[in-house]
Amino acid sequence: MTSIYQNPLITRYSSKEMLKLFSPDNKFKTWRKLWIALAESQKELGLPITDEQIEEMKKNMDNIDYELAKKIEKETRHDVMSHVHTYGSQCPKAKPIIHLGATSAFVGDNTDIIIMYQALQIIKKKLLNCIDKLTSFSLKYKDLPTLGFTHFQPAQLTTVGKRATLWIMDLLLDYEDIEYVVSKMMFRGAKGTTGTQASYLKLFDGDHEKVKKLDELVAKKLGFEKSFPVCGQTYSRKLDYKVLSVLSGIAQSLHKMTNDIRLLQHLKEIEEPFEKKQIGSSAMAYKRNPMRSERIASLARYVITNALNPALTVSTQWFERTLDDSANRRITIAETFLAVDAILDIAINITSNLVVNEKVIYKHIEQELPFMATENILMESVKKGGDRQELHEKIRLHSMEAAKKVKQEGKENDLLQRIAKDDSFNLSINEIKNLLDPKLYVGRAPEQVVEFIETNIKPILEANKELLGINVELNV
Repeated sequence: MTSIYQNPLITRYSSKEMLKLFSPDNKFKTWRKLWIALAESQKELGLPITDEQIEEMKKNMDNIDYELAKKIEKETRHDVMSHVHTYGSQCPKAKPIIHLGATSAFVGDNTDIIIMYQALQIIKKKLLNCIDKLTSFSLKYKDLPTLGFTHFQPAQLTTVGKRATLWIMDLLLDYEDIEYVVSKMMFRGAKGTTGTQASYLKLFDGDHEKVKKLDELVAKKLGFEKSFPVCGQTYSRKLDYKVLSVLSGIAQSLHKMTNDIRLLQHLKEIEEPFEKKQIGSSAMAYKRNPMRSERIASLARYVITNALNPALTVSTQWFERTLDDSANRRITIAETFLAVDAILDIAINITSNLVVNEKVIYKHIEQELPFMATENILMESVKKGGDRQELHEKIRLHSMEAAKKVKQEGKENDLLQRIAKDDSFNLSINEIKNLLDPKLYVGRAPEQVVEFIETNIKPILEANKELLGINVELNV
Protein backbone atom coordinates (compact mmCIF):
# COMPACT_ATOMS: atom_id res chain seq x y z
CA MET A 1 0.00 0.00 0.00
CA THR A 2 1.46 3.32 -1.08
CA SER A 3 1.55 6.49 0.98
CA ILE A 4 1.15 8.65 -2.15
CA TYR A 5 -2.22 9.57 -3.73
CA GLN A 6 -3.23 7.38 -6.64
CA ASN A 7 -5.89 8.24 -9.19
CA PRO A 8 -8.92 5.91 -8.76
CA LEU A 9 -9.54 6.01 -12.51
CA ILE A 10 -6.23 4.19 -12.86
CA THR A 11 -6.34 1.91 -9.82
CA ARG A 12 -10.06 1.01 -9.82
CA TYR A 13 -12.14 1.90 -12.83
CA SER A 14 -10.56 2.21 -16.28
CA SER A 15 -9.54 -0.63 -18.59
CA LYS A 16 -5.93 -1.58 -19.28
CA GLU A 17 -6.57 -0.87 -22.97
CA MET A 18 -7.42 2.77 -22.33
CA LEU A 19 -4.76 3.21 -19.65
CA LYS A 20 -2.09 1.96 -22.03
CA LEU A 21 -3.27 4.35 -24.75
CA PHE A 22 -2.86 7.38 -22.46
CA SER A 23 0.37 6.14 -20.89
CA PRO A 24 3.56 8.25 -21.00
CA ASP A 25 5.29 5.41 -22.82
CA ASN A 26 2.75 5.48 -25.64
CA LYS A 27 2.96 9.26 -25.84
CA PHE A 28 6.74 9.39 -26.14
CA LYS A 29 6.87 6.51 -28.61
CA THR A 30 4.32 8.39 -30.71
CA TRP A 31 6.61 11.44 -30.61
CA ARG A 32 9.34 9.30 -32.13
CA LYS A 33 6.96 7.99 -34.81
CA LEU A 34 6.25 11.61 -35.72
CA TRP A 35 9.94 12.50 -35.92
CA ILE A 36 10.51 9.48 -38.18
CA ALA A 37 7.55 10.45 -40.40
CA LEU A 38 8.87 14.01 -40.62
CA ALA A 39 12.37 12.86 -41.57
CA GLU A 40 11.06 10.37 -44.14
CA SER A 41 8.84 13.02 -45.72
CA GLN A 42 11.65 15.57 -45.81
CA LYS A 43 13.94 12.99 -47.46
CA GLU A 44 11.29 12.14 -50.05
CA LEU A 45 11.01 15.83 -50.90
CA GLY A 46 14.74 16.19 -51.46
CA LEU A 47 16.39 17.21 -48.19
CA PRO A 48 19.83 15.60 -47.58
CA ILE A 49 18.64 12.92 -45.15
CA THR A 50 19.98 9.38 -45.55
CA ASP A 51 18.33 5.98 -45.27
CA GLU A 52 20.94 5.16 -42.64
CA GLN A 53 19.77 8.04 -40.45
CA ILE A 54 16.14 7.00 -40.75
CA GLU A 55 16.94 3.35 -40.05
CA GLU A 56 18.84 4.41 -36.93
CA MET A 57 15.77 6.35 -35.76
CA LYS A 58 13.46 3.40 -36.44
CA LYS A 59 15.77 0.99 -34.66
CA ASN A 60 15.60 3.11 -31.49
CA MET A 61 11.96 4.14 -31.74
CA ASP A 62 10.86 2.05 -28.75
CA ASN A 63 14.18 2.23 -26.92
CA ILE A 64 13.64 5.30 -24.74
CA ASP A 65 16.12 6.20 -22.00
CA TYR A 66 13.66 7.74 -19.56
CA GLU A 67 16.25 8.41 -16.90
CA LEU A 68 18.29 10.51 -19.30
CA ALA A 69 15.18 12.35 -20.51
CA LYS A 70 14.21 13.11 -16.93
CA LYS A 71 17.69 14.43 -16.16
CA ILE A 72 17.72 16.69 -19.23
CA GLU A 73 14.21 18.02 -18.56
CA LYS A 74 15.24 18.95 -15.03
CA GLU A 75 18.00 21.08 -16.55
CA THR A 76 16.12 22.50 -19.55
CA ARG A 77 12.58 22.72 -18.11
CA HIS A 78 11.38 21.60 -21.54
CA ASP A 79 9.85 18.16 -22.04
CA VAL A 80 10.06 18.06 -25.84
CA MET A 81 13.69 19.18 -26.01
CA SER A 82 14.64 16.68 -23.32
CA HIS A 83 13.33 13.91 -25.59
CA VAL A 84 14.92 15.42 -28.70
CA HIS A 85 18.30 15.29 -26.93
CA THR A 86 17.63 11.81 -25.55
CA TYR A 87 16.71 10.49 -28.99
CA GLY A 88 19.77 12.18 -30.46
CA SER A 89 22.06 10.55 -27.90
CA GLN A 90 20.75 7.17 -29.01
CA CYS A 91 20.91 8.05 -32.71
CA PRO A 92 24.21 9.92 -33.23
CA LYS A 93 23.99 9.72 -37.03
CA ALA A 94 20.42 11.02 -37.11
CA LYS A 95 20.92 13.58 -34.35
CA PRO A 96 21.38 16.56 -36.73
CA ILE A 97 18.02 15.99 -38.48
CA ILE A 98 15.72 14.98 -35.60
CA HIS A 99 12.93 17.55 -35.14
CA LEU A 100 14.22 19.47 -38.19
CA GLY A 101 12.17 22.63 -38.70
CA ALA A 102 9.59 21.53 -36.15
CA THR A 103 8.18 23.15 -33.04
CA SER A 104 7.12 21.41 -29.83
CA ALA A 105 3.49 21.38 -30.95
CA PHE A 106 4.50 19.20 -33.89
CA VAL A 107 4.91 16.24 -31.56
CA GLY A 108 2.67 17.43 -28.71
CA ASP A 109 -0.44 18.40 -30.63
CA ASN A 110 -0.22 15.72 -33.30
CA THR A 111 0.22 13.08 -30.63
CA ASP A 112 -2.83 14.36 -28.75
CA ILE A 113 -4.90 14.12 -31.93
CA ILE A 114 -3.64 10.60 -32.67
CA ILE A 115 -4.41 9.40 -29.15
CA MET A 116 -7.85 11.03 -29.07
CA TYR A 117 -8.66 9.44 -32.42
CA GLN A 118 -7.59 6.00 -31.19
CA ALA A 119 -9.41 6.49 -27.88
CA LEU A 120 -12.62 7.34 -29.72
CA GLN A 121 -12.31 4.00 -31.54
CA ILE A 122 -12.26 2.22 -28.17
CA ILE A 123 -15.23 4.28 -26.97
CA LYS A 124 -17.12 3.54 -30.18
CA LYS A 125 -16.50 -0.19 -29.79
CA LYS A 126 -17.76 -0.24 -26.23
CA LEU A 127 -20.72 1.99 -27.01
CA LEU A 128 -21.79 -0.40 -29.78
CA ASN A 129 -21.50 -3.36 -27.41
CA CYS A 130 -23.70 -1.57 -24.89
CA ILE A 131 -26.26 -0.86 -27.62
CA ASP A 132 -26.08 -4.50 -28.69
CA LYS A 133 -26.81 -5.73 -25.15
CA LEU A 134 -29.73 -3.34 -24.79
CA THR A 135 -31.05 -4.38 -28.20
CA SER A 136 -31.24 -8.03 -27.12
CA PHE A 137 -32.94 -6.98 -23.89
CA SER A 138 -35.41 -4.76 -25.71
CA LEU A 139 -36.44 -7.48 -28.16
CA LYS A 140 -36.75 -10.08 -25.41
CA TYR A 141 -39.16 -7.92 -23.40
CA LYS A 142 -40.88 -6.04 -26.23
CA ASP A 143 -44.28 -7.55 -25.31
CA LEU A 144 -44.02 -7.39 -21.51
CA PRO A 145 -46.42 -4.67 -20.27
CA THR A 146 -45.25 -2.37 -17.51
CA LEU A 147 -46.43 0.83 -15.93
CA GLY A 148 -45.26 3.91 -17.73
CA PHE A 149 -44.28 6.83 -15.54
CA THR A 150 -44.53 10.55 -16.10
CA HIS A 151 -43.28 12.68 -13.19
CA PHE A 152 -42.63 9.25 -11.59
CA GLN A 153 -46.41 8.90 -11.29
CA PRO A 154 -48.18 5.92 -12.89
CA ALA A 155 -49.18 6.73 -16.47
CA GLN A 156 -50.36 4.73 -19.49
CA LEU A 157 -48.78 1.32 -19.91
CA THR A 158 -45.74 0.76 -22.06
CA THR A 159 -43.56 -2.37 -22.30
CA VAL A 160 -40.24 -3.17 -20.68
CA GLY A 161 -38.66 -3.49 -24.13
CA LYS A 162 -40.08 -0.19 -25.35
CA ARG A 163 -38.64 1.62 -22.34
CA ALA A 164 -35.22 0.16 -23.18
CA THR A 165 -35.46 1.63 -26.68
CA LEU A 166 -35.52 5.08 -25.08
CA TRP A 167 -32.09 4.31 -23.61
CA ILE A 168 -30.90 2.98 -26.97
CA MET A 169 -32.18 6.08 -28.77
CA ASP A 170 -29.96 8.31 -26.63
CA LEU A 171 -26.96 6.07 -27.27
CA LEU A 172 -27.72 6.05 -31.00
CA LEU A 173 -27.45 9.84 -31.02
CA ASP A 174 -24.11 9.51 -29.20
CA TYR A 175 -22.91 6.98 -31.76
CA GLU A 176 -23.82 9.33 -34.58
CA ASP A 177 -21.92 12.13 -32.81
CA ILE A 178 -18.82 9.93 -32.55
CA GLU A 179 -19.01 9.04 -36.23
CA TYR A 180 -19.34 12.70 -37.19
CA VAL A 181 -16.52 13.98 -34.98
CA VAL A 182 -14.16 11.17 -36.06
CA SER A 183 -14.95 11.84 -39.73
CA LYS A 184 -14.04 15.51 -39.27
CA MET A 185 -10.85 15.02 -37.24
CA MET A 186 -7.76 16.55 -38.82
CA PHE A 187 -4.05 16.38 -38.13
CA ARG A 188 -2.18 19.45 -36.93
CA GLY A 189 0.52 18.56 -39.41
CA ALA A 190 3.84 20.30 -40.04
CA LYS A 191 3.04 23.99 -39.60
CA GLY A 192 6.00 25.50 -37.76
CA THR A 193 6.20 27.75 -34.73
CA THR A 194 3.27 30.08 -35.40
CA GLY A 195 1.51 28.05 -38.07
CA THR A 196 3.11 29.92 -41.00
CA GLN A 197 5.43 27.06 -42.09
CA ALA A 198 8.26 29.61 -42.29
CA SER A 199 10.93 27.18 -41.05
CA TYR A 200 9.97 24.58 -43.66
CA LEU A 201 9.86 27.21 -46.40
CA LYS A 202 13.45 28.08 -45.45
CA LEU A 203 14.49 24.40 -45.54
CA PHE A 204 13.02 23.96 -49.02
CA ASP A 205 14.51 27.21 -50.37
CA GLY A 206 11.19 28.93 -50.82
CA ASP A 207 9.44 26.04 -52.60
CA HIS A 208 5.83 26.45 -51.45
CA GLU A 209 4.64 23.26 -53.15
CA LYS A 210 7.15 21.12 -51.28
CA VAL A 211 6.13 22.71 -47.99
CA LYS A 212 2.48 21.93 -48.71
CA LYS A 213 3.42 18.40 -49.75
CA LEU A 214 5.39 17.91 -46.53
CA ASP A 215 2.29 18.70 -44.49
CA GLU A 216 0.27 16.23 -46.56
CA LEU A 217 2.87 13.43 -46.43
CA VAL A 218 3.32 13.57 -42.65
CA ALA A 219 -0.43 13.47 -42.09
CA LYS A 220 -0.89 10.45 -44.34
CA LYS A 221 1.99 8.56 -42.76
CA LEU A 222 0.17 8.85 -39.43
CA GLY A 223 -3.20 7.79 -40.90
CA PHE A 224 -4.90 11.13 -41.57
CA GLU A 225 -6.27 12.28 -44.91
CA LYS A 226 -6.33 15.94 -43.94
CA SER A 227 -4.57 18.35 -41.64
CA PHE A 228 -5.87 21.67 -40.35
CA PRO A 229 -5.67 24.08 -43.30
CA VAL A 230 -4.62 26.85 -40.90
CA CYS A 231 -3.55 26.93 -37.27
CA GLY A 232 -1.39 28.89 -34.90
CA GLN A 233 1.32 27.10 -33.01
CA THR A 234 -1.41 24.76 -31.81
CA TYR A 235 -4.44 23.30 -33.55
CA SER A 236 -7.72 24.94 -32.63
CA ARG A 237 -8.69 23.83 -29.13
CA LYS A 238 -12.22 23.70 -30.50
CA LEU A 239 -11.41 20.10 -31.43
CA ASP A 240 -10.88 19.19 -27.77
CA TYR A 241 -14.26 20.73 -26.95
CA LYS A 242 -15.99 18.75 -29.70
CA VAL A 243 -14.41 15.48 -28.56
CA LEU A 244 -15.16 15.97 -24.87
CA SER A 245 -18.71 17.06 -25.75
CA VAL A 246 -19.24 13.65 -27.37
CA LEU A 247 -17.94 11.97 -24.22
CA SER A 248 -20.21 14.16 -22.11
CA GLY A 249 -23.14 13.06 -24.26
CA ILE A 250 -22.42 9.40 -23.56
CA ALA A 251 -22.16 10.15 -19.85
CA GLN A 252 -25.49 11.98 -19.95
CA SER A 253 -27.20 9.05 -21.70
CA LEU A 254 -25.92 6.41 -19.32
CA HIS A 255 -26.57 8.58 -16.27
CA LYS A 256 -30.20 8.83 -17.39
CA MET A 257 -30.42 5.09 -18.06
CA THR A 258 -28.98 4.17 -14.69
CA ASN A 259 -31.24 6.66 -12.93
CA ASP A 260 -34.15 4.71 -14.40
CA ILE A 261 -32.61 1.41 -13.32
CA ARG A 262 -32.07 2.70 -9.78
CA LEU A 263 -35.72 3.77 -9.55
CA LEU A 264 -36.88 0.45 -11.00
CA GLN A 265 -34.72 -1.41 -8.51
CA HIS A 266 -36.41 0.54 -5.72
CA LEU A 267 -39.75 -0.69 -7.13
CA LYS A 268 -38.25 -4.22 -7.28
CA GLU A 269 -39.29 -4.44 -10.94
CA ILE A 270 -35.86 -4.55 -12.60
CA GLU A 271 -32.51 -5.02 -10.87
CA GLU A 272 -28.91 -4.80 -11.93
CA PRO A 273 -26.82 -7.99 -11.58
CA PHE A 274 -25.97 -9.04 -8.05
CA GLU A 275 -23.13 -11.48 -7.39
CA LYS A 276 -23.58 -14.46 -5.05
CA LYS A 277 -21.10 -13.10 -2.51
CA GLN A 278 -21.78 -9.41 -3.12
CA ILE A 279 -22.60 -7.35 -0.01
CA GLY A 280 -25.24 -4.67 -0.42
CA SER A 281 -24.76 -2.98 2.94
CA SER A 282 -22.31 -3.34 5.81
CA ALA A 283 -25.18 -3.03 8.29
CA MET A 284 -28.31 -4.27 6.49
CA ALA A 285 -27.51 -7.74 5.18
CA TYR A 286 -30.73 -8.03 3.16
CA LYS A 287 -30.03 -5.01 0.94
CA ARG A 288 -29.30 -5.15 -2.79
CA ASN A 289 -28.08 -1.69 -3.60
CA PRO A 290 -27.75 -0.64 -7.29
CA MET A 291 -24.08 0.18 -6.74
CA ARG A 292 -22.98 -0.25 -10.37
CA SER A 293 -25.64 2.13 -11.63
CA GLU A 294 -24.68 4.53 -8.87
CA ARG A 295 -21.03 4.33 -9.91
CA ILE A 296 -21.99 5.24 -13.47
CA ALA A 297 -23.97 8.21 -12.17
CA SER A 298 -21.03 9.30 -10.05
CA LEU A 299 -18.46 9.08 -12.84
CA ALA A 300 -20.90 10.60 -15.35
CA ARG A 301 -21.20 13.78 -13.32
CA TYR A 302 -17.41 14.07 -13.39
CA VAL A 303 -17.38 13.71 -17.18
CA ILE A 304 -20.22 16.19 -17.70
CA THR A 305 -18.52 18.87 -15.63
CA ASN A 306 -15.14 18.13 -17.25
CA ALA A 307 -16.58 19.05 -20.64
CA LEU A 308 -16.59 22.67 -19.45
CA ASN A 309 -12.78 22.71 -19.33
CA PRO A 310 -12.09 22.69 -23.09
CA ALA A 311 -14.83 25.28 -23.60
CA LEU A 312 -12.99 27.62 -21.24
CA THR A 313 -9.66 26.77 -22.85
CA VAL A 314 -10.92 27.56 -26.36
CA SER A 315 -12.29 30.91 -25.28
CA THR A 316 -9.21 32.06 -23.36
CA GLN A 317 -6.42 31.29 -25.85
CA TRP A 318 -4.33 34.30 -26.96
CA PHE A 319 -3.40 34.82 -30.60
CA GLU A 320 -1.22 31.97 -31.95
CA ARG A 321 -0.86 30.28 -28.57
CA THR A 322 -0.56 30.53 -24.80
CA LEU A 323 0.60 27.82 -22.44
CA ASP A 324 -2.24 28.10 -19.92
CA ASP A 325 -3.97 25.25 -21.76
CA SER A 326 -1.20 22.72 -21.18
CA ALA A 327 -1.58 21.59 -17.58
CA ASN A 328 -5.36 21.60 -17.86
CA ARG A 329 -5.38 19.49 -21.03
CA ARG A 330 -2.92 16.95 -19.61
CA ILE A 331 -5.52 16.16 -16.95
CA THR A 332 -8.95 16.73 -18.46
CA ILE A 333 -8.61 15.00 -21.83
CA ALA A 334 -7.06 11.81 -20.48
CA GLU A 335 -9.25 11.57 -17.40
CA THR A 336 -12.48 12.21 -19.32
CA PHE A 337 -11.65 9.35 -21.66
CA LEU A 338 -10.69 7.11 -18.74
CA ALA A 339 -13.96 7.89 -16.95
CA VAL A 340 -16.16 7.24 -20.01
CA ASP A 341 -14.24 4.03 -20.66
CA ALA A 342 -15.10 2.93 -17.12
CA ILE A 343 -18.73 4.02 -17.48
CA LEU A 344 -19.14 1.97 -20.65
CA ASP A 345 -17.53 -1.12 -19.10
CA ILE A 346 -19.95 -0.94 -16.18
CA ALA A 347 -22.89 -0.31 -18.52
CA ILE A 348 -22.03 -3.38 -20.61
CA ASN A 349 -21.83 -5.42 -17.41
CA ILE A 350 -25.21 -4.17 -16.21
CA THR A 351 -27.08 -4.53 -19.49
CA SER A 352 -25.72 -8.04 -20.04
CA ASN A 353 -27.55 -9.39 -17.00
CA LEU A 354 -30.49 -7.18 -16.01
CA VAL A 355 -32.93 -9.05 -13.78
CA VAL A 356 -36.64 -8.59 -14.65
CA ASN A 357 -39.15 -9.47 -11.92
CA GLU A 358 -42.26 -10.03 -14.03
CA LYS A 359 -44.62 -10.84 -11.16
CA VAL A 360 -43.77 -7.61 -9.35
CA ILE A 361 -44.32 -5.67 -12.57
CA TYR A 362 -47.72 -7.32 -13.04
CA LYS A 363 -48.68 -6.65 -9.43
CA HIS A 364 -48.01 -2.94 -9.92
CA ILE A 365 -50.08 -2.97 -13.11
CA GLU A 366 -52.98 -4.62 -11.27
CA GLN A 367 -52.95 -1.82 -8.71
CA GLU A 368 -53.26 0.92 -11.30
CA LEU A 369 -54.96 -0.65 -14.31
CA PRO A 370 -58.54 -0.27 -13.01
CA PHE A 371 -58.11 3.50 -13.17
CA MET A 372 -56.62 3.33 -16.66
CA ALA A 373 -59.35 1.00 -17.93
CA THR A 374 -62.18 3.40 -17.12
CA GLU A 375 -62.28 4.86 -20.64
CA ASN A 376 -62.73 1.39 -22.15
CA ILE A 377 -65.34 0.53 -19.52
CA LEU A 378 -67.17 3.75 -20.27
CA MET A 379 -67.31 3.05 -24.00
CA GLU A 380 -68.45 -0.54 -23.46
CA SER A 381 -71.29 0.71 -21.23
CA VAL A 382 -72.33 3.30 -23.79
CA LYS A 383 -72.54 0.52 -26.40
CA LYS A 384 -75.12 -1.10 -24.11
CA GLY A 385 -77.25 2.03 -24.07
CA GLY A 386 -75.74 4.03 -21.23
CA ASP A 387 -75.47 7.83 -21.12
CA ARG A 388 -71.82 8.86 -21.53
CA GLN A 389 -72.03 12.04 -19.48
CA GLU A 390 -73.86 10.37 -16.62
CA LEU A 391 -71.51 7.38 -16.61
CA HIS A 392 -68.43 9.62 -16.79
CA GLU A 393 -69.50 11.41 -13.62
CA LYS A 394 -70.20 8.12 -11.84
CA ILE A 395 -66.77 6.77 -12.81
CA ARG A 396 -65.19 9.94 -11.45
CA LEU A 397 -66.96 9.50 -8.12
CA HIS A 398 -66.23 5.77 -7.89
CA SER A 399 -62.55 6.43 -8.76
CA MET A 400 -62.24 8.98 -5.97
CA GLU A 401 -63.70 6.56 -3.44
CA ALA A 402 -61.48 3.72 -4.62
CA ALA A 403 -58.41 5.95 -4.44
CA LYS A 404 -59.37 6.92 -0.91
CA LYS A 405 -59.49 3.22 0.07
CA VAL A 406 -56.04 2.67 -1.41
CA LYS A 407 -54.29 5.79 -0.12
CA GLN A 408 -55.95 6.46 3.23
CA GLU A 409 -56.96 2.98 4.36
CA GLY A 410 -54.25 0.92 2.68
CA LYS A 411 -56.79 -1.44 1.11
CA GLU A 412 -57.00 -3.01 -2.33
CA ASN A 413 -58.32 -1.05 -5.30
CA ASP A 414 -62.06 -1.94 -5.44
CA LEU A 415 -63.01 0.33 -8.37
CA LEU A 416 -64.04 -2.59 -10.59
CA GLN A 417 -66.28 -4.08 -7.95
CA ARG A 418 -67.93 -0.69 -7.43
CA ILE A 419 -68.63 -0.34 -11.14
CA ALA A 420 -69.96 -3.92 -11.41
CA LYS A 421 -72.40 -3.24 -8.58
CA ASP A 422 -73.65 -0.04 -10.21
CA ASP A 423 -76.56 -1.00 -12.47
CA SER A 424 -76.08 2.15 -14.53
CA PHE A 425 -73.11 0.51 -16.29
CA ASN A 426 -74.97 -2.74 -17.11
CA LEU A 427 -71.69 -4.71 -16.99
CA SER A 428 -70.86 -7.88 -15.05
CA ILE A 429 -67.59 -8.26 -13.21
CA ASN A 430 -66.44 -10.81 -15.83
CA GLU A 431 -67.24 -8.41 -18.67
CA ILE A 432 -65.25 -5.73 -16.91
CA LYS A 433 -62.28 -8.06 -16.27
CA ASN A 434 -62.19 -8.92 -19.96
CA LEU A 435 -61.32 -5.28 -20.54
CA LEU A 436 -58.32 -5.53 -18.20
CA ASP A 437 -55.79 -7.42 -20.30
CA PRO A 438 -52.66 -5.21 -19.94
CA LYS A 439 -51.73 -5.88 -23.57
CA LEU A 440 -54.79 -3.89 -24.62
CA TYR A 441 -53.20 -0.77 -23.14
CA VAL A 442 -49.64 -0.76 -24.53
CA GLY A 443 -50.55 0.75 -27.89
CA ARG A 444 -47.90 0.12 -30.56
CA ALA A 445 -45.08 -0.38 -28.07
CA PRO A 446 -44.13 -3.92 -29.27
CA GLU A 447 -44.30 -2.88 -32.91
CA GLN A 448 -42.28 0.25 -32.22
CA VAL A 449 -39.51 -1.86 -30.68
CA VAL A 450 -39.25 -4.12 -33.72
CA GLU A 451 -39.47 -1.26 -36.21
CA PHE A 452 -36.87 0.83 -34.38
CA ILE A 453 -34.41 -2.04 -34.03
CA GLU A 454 -34.82 -3.25 -37.60
CA THR A 455 -34.62 0.20 -39.19
CA ASN A 456 -32.20 2.12 -36.98
CA ILE A 457 -30.09 -0.28 -34.95
CA LYS A 458 -29.53 -3.58 -36.78
CA PRO A 459 -27.87 -1.94 -39.81
CA ILE A 460 -25.32 -0.27 -37.51
CA LEU A 461 -24.66 -3.45 -35.53
CA GLU A 462 -24.31 -5.45 -38.73
CA ALA A 463 -21.88 -2.93 -40.19
CA ASN A 464 -19.77 -3.14 -37.03
CA LYS A 465 -20.20 -6.82 -36.16
CA GLU A 466 -16.44 -7.33 -35.89
CA LEU A 467 -16.46 -4.98 -32.87
CA LEU A 468 -19.18 -6.86 -30.97
CA GLY A 469 -18.89 -9.58 -28.35
CA ILE A 470 -16.26 -8.09 -26.05
CA ASN A 471 -15.90 -9.41 -22.51
CA VAL A 472 -15.82 -6.91 -19.66
CA GLU A 473 -14.29 -7.55 -16.25
CA LEU A 474 -14.88 -5.01 -13.53
CA ASN A 475 -12.03 -4.46 -11.09
CA VAL A 476 -14.35 -3.58 -8.22
